[in-house]
Parts: sequence; structure tokens; C-alpha cells
Amino acid sequence: MAERRRMSYSVHRDVLDEVAVDEMAEKSESKTSLCEKVRRSMRCSGARTKSCLLGSVPVVSWLPRYSIKENALGDLVSGISVGIMQLPQGMAYALLAAVPPVFGLYSSFYPVLIYFIFGTSKHISVGTYAVMSVMIGGVTERLAPESDFTTWDNVTNSSIVDIAARDAERIRVAVAVTFLSGLFQILLGLVQFGFVVTYLSDPLVRGYTTGAAIHVIVSQLKYTFGINPPRYSGPLSLIYTVLEICYIIPETNIGTLVVSIVTIISLILAKELNAYLSKKLPVPIPVELPLTVCPYKPPLTVCLSLQTSLQPPVFPAASLFGRVIGDAFALAVVGYGIAISLGRIFALKYGYKVDSNQELIALGLSNSFGAIFQCFAISCSMSRSLVQESTGGRTQVAGVLSAVVILFITLWIGRLFEDLPKAVLAAIIYVNLHGIMKQFLDIPALWKSNRVDMVVWVVTFILTVLLNPDLGLAASIGFSMLTVIFRTQLPKYSLLGQLPDTDIYKPLEDYNQVRHVPGIVIFRSSATLYFANAEMYQDALGEKVRKHSGMPHLHTETTPITIRLFHSFLVINSSPQTSFLTLITKLTRLSTETDIVPDVIPQFPSSPPLFI
Repeated sequence: MAERRRMSYSVHRDVLDEVAVDEMAEKSESKTSLCEKVRRSMRCSGARTKSCLLGSVPVVSWLPRYSIKENALGDLVSGISVGIMQLPQGMAYALLAAVPPVFGLYSSFYPVLIYFIFGTSKHISVGTYAVMSVMIGGVTERLAPESDFTTWDNVTNSSIVDIAARDAERIRVAVAVTFLSGLFQILLGLVQFGFVVTYLSDPLVRGYTTGAAIHVIVSQLKYTFGINPPRYSGPLSLIYTVLEICYIIPETNIGTLVVSIVTIISLILAKELNAYLSKKLPVPIPVELPLTVCPYKPPLTVCLSLQTSLQPPVFPAASLFGRVIGDAFALAVVGYGIAISLGRIFALKYGYKVDSNQELIALGLSNSFGAIFQCFAISCSMSRSLVQESTGGRTQVAGVLSAVVILFITLWIGRLFEDLPKAVLAAIIYVNLHGIMKQFLDIPALWKSNRVDMVVWVVTFILTVLLNPDLGLAASIGFSMLTVIFRTQLPKYSLLGQLPDTDIYKPLEDYNQVRHVPGIVIFRSSATLYFANAEMYQDALGEKVRKHSGMPHLHTETTPITIRLFHSFLVINSSPQTSFLTLITKLTRLSTETDIVPDVIPQFPSSPPLFI
């Protein structure tokens, strides 16, 4: 405390305007022309070529220095663990995307290899992700509804769905929107637009993913109960779907419901056991795997078949691009926001850097290249990333090994997953969403720390639930931007006082022992001064000065004073040159050009100026 005792300051310096500063510093008049800048940017040298190569293809820089002794074992164990975990998740999330399960395995293979080459995060596990899959499913079911493939069978007097034609069209839609979203990400990365993620605040991302998780859960209820409710689209579709499920729930298939409940309980118990034995087990128990290969009786469940082969490359249908451009952009933003948020967490923990622009390009290439091989949009999964980290994964090699596991399963042992019940996959989805559902605990925490962020979280969640993930994202970003504007236009104005016997200044209204400095008024604004809040700043400034300066005549236009900026403080001295309101107006217009000096409050020997 003794170090913070108030010291005696005596500051003597001239007040300088921009012209005087330019003269003293001898401002250079030479400016580089645009042509010269372009010419310099086009110059090529060996060093610059090498730097561009290492930055564009990061694997070239770190793979030659890969330490087999230090990293190989951890990456091997981690890769196998994540691959086993990614198998049931890939098939389950394919259901969310409304495409056959095998395409979830493709999406867990090709994009992972591309990210290995171009990505910069060492710990995130890219591949299928629930939120992205449900957004894809919304597009595929909207553009390829089941009703378009339904015909009437005169023999059985019932409607028949051409499942093969429906799935083929939905795959075309999913591939087209994925390819276009990848192009958006590549374009944004090339124009150095990675900073856009700063506008996706953590409360917005968490509220959005929680709302999208509700859509995921509702979309899987039909598989859990073995019912077939009609599909709704557009705003409030989730509410209509829930009401329809409640209406037809008496038609529940009891066998399917029992399988679902048993699977959910088994998964929860296994997850808890893994958490309890996490320090003793080298890898988590892959309980999802035996559940997916268990024999089930087809009469009790809705079953599906899993073909075991890779698809030849096919360019996406360009005719669909115009119909999915908005969905593609939403997928690009959401996928990038989730991946970069998690990547930065691991980078901060382990002390390395994640390049935000390169991550855009890496995800974009993963999506666009993967779409050619019939993959749907990917991002990174929090649950798989945590498993990859906790099992010893240290580099992107773990991701490649997980992709090899998926390839082996797809080509050689996929027949073990024939007739896999959709109810089991739905149960796997429910249990894997428990981490996202825990984000509801953010609400009380944000209430205590920052209520504006809490409002952003809640409003984002509500908009996502009511308007669906695509429109909900756009509306949530708009609302978040409004809160930023409101926070700058309606800042908190405080009068600062001195903590006795120290040089510490705190708001008078927040502390009982802080005292007003005689002859000095210290005024602080919580927001930067700019044109949108200039008038309110001026009004608040004038009101505080009139009330606390002991100089009520400052409200007139004839009072001569001068103003100088001290970071967030203003110094007002008597001067015969101008008036109070005139200078305040000038300050609001030219605040960015005002000279900056240390924000200390000096002990003036006489006639102390007015600090605001």
C-alpha cells in the first residue's frame, strides 16, 4: 500500500495542437503512390516465396520437424480413439443432414486429410458436427422434400416414397451447399477477413449452438419414438413439430422406444464411468462402438443399410448454387466461428498460434474439396477435440490417423453396421449433446458478470429456436451489433474521486471512502468518443461540470476556457480565446486528432485546472 501513496507531481509542458506536433516532428511529405505499393507487393524473391509457401501450406513447416520419439505414441493412441468415436458420430450426424449414414463417414475422412495439410490448430478434431449437420438437413429437406418423391400405389392403396431418388437428390443439395460454403470461406480467407470472428462474441456463439442443439434434439424425436410426423419449415417450425409429435405420440413404437431408452442409459453410465476412471484409463471406453454393432431385431426398429465403398469425384450441381447461397454463407460463418473459437482455446493453453485467415482457407478447402467426393459441411467437434487432447494427441497427425481408422471401417468392416437402428444413432446424438446443453449454466454466470452479454446469449438462443439456425444466426448477429451500438451510445459516465493518501482514483458513486478533489472534477466515459455519442457526451459533460465544479457560469456561451485531452480525462483552463460549448463541439469532432499525454492527475502548485 505504501507504494501507492499519493506522490507530488509537477507537470510543466506546452499545450500542442496537431499543427505544432507536425512541425516539431517534421512530418514527412513523401507518400508512396498506389502504383508503387502494387509494384512492391508483386515483387518476388526467394525469401518471400518461401514465406508464402510456409504460410499457405503449414504442414511443410512443421512436418519435417516432427519428433517421432515425443509425439508418435500420443498421436497414435489419440488417432485411434478419435477414429472409433468419430464412426458412430459420423453416421448419426448424417441423419441430421438427411443423407444416408455412409456419407457421414466420407465427411469424417476427406476433409480431415485436407485440414492436416492446410490447418494450423494442433488439437481440434475436424469432421461432422451436430449444429452444421442440422443446418444442412434444413436445406436438404426444404429443397428435396419427401412429398416430391411420393407416388400412389394402386395395388396396396397407399403412398410409396422412392427412397433412392429422394436420397440422391438430397445428396446433390448437401454437396452443392457444402461446396459453396467452402468457396465463401476460401474467399474470406484470401481477403484477410479472419478478423470477422471478433464480431461473433462468445455469448453469441454459445447461445447459438445451444439453440441449434434444441433443433437437433427435436429432429431426432421421431426416431426415438418410431413415429413419422410431417415436416415443417420456416420460422416457428420447431414449435409446430413439437406440437405434432405430442399429437401423434400415442402411435409410438414401444420396441423402438425401449431400444432408445436402454441405449441412452448405457451411454450415460459409460460416460460417467469414463469420467470417474479418466486418470486411470489411458483411453476412454468406446462404448458407442459395441452399441452400433450389436444385433437388433428389425421388426422392433426402423433400420437402414450401410454400403461400404468410396464415391468417385463428381463436381457439384452449379444449378443449385443460386438456391442455397444464403444457407452456404451461414454455414461458412458458423463453421468457422466454432472451429476458430475452440482452436484458440487450445492454442492459448499450449502456447502456439492459430492463424485465423489460414483457418478460413483450410476449412474452405476441406469443404469444397470434400464436396467433390460427396461430403457435407464440417467443422470441429468439442467432444472429439477434448478426447484428442486428453489421450495425448499433440499434432495434426492424430487427425490423419483417425481418418485412416474411418477408411478401414468404411472399406472392410462396414458390413458389421448393416441394419443399424436409427434409434441407436439418435441416442448417441442426445448423449453427445450433453456438453452443449451444459451451456445453459452460462446464464447465471453472465448475470453476475455482464448482463448485456447475458441478454445477447438469451436473445440469440430464443431467435435460433424460433427462427431456425439460418435466420436465427442473421438475426442474432444483428442484435449483437445493436448492443455494441447501444453500449457506445449509452456509456456510463462517472465522476472520479481520490482514495485518501494515494494516487488512486475511483468512481465516487461506487466507493464510500473515495473523496472529491477540491477544485477538480474528473469525468470518465466508458465508451470512446465519436459522432454517434458526441451530443450525449456533451450534455453529460456540461451537466457534471455545472453540478460539481463550483463554476455554474460554465453553462454560458461567454465563459473563456481551453480544453486538453488526457486519455479519458479533459483538462479545462481559463483562456480568453474561446467558449466552453464551442470547444466541446470541436472536441467531439476532432477527438481522434487531439494530443495524448499520460493519464496522471498532477499536483498543481496553484490554480488547479478542471479535469474532466
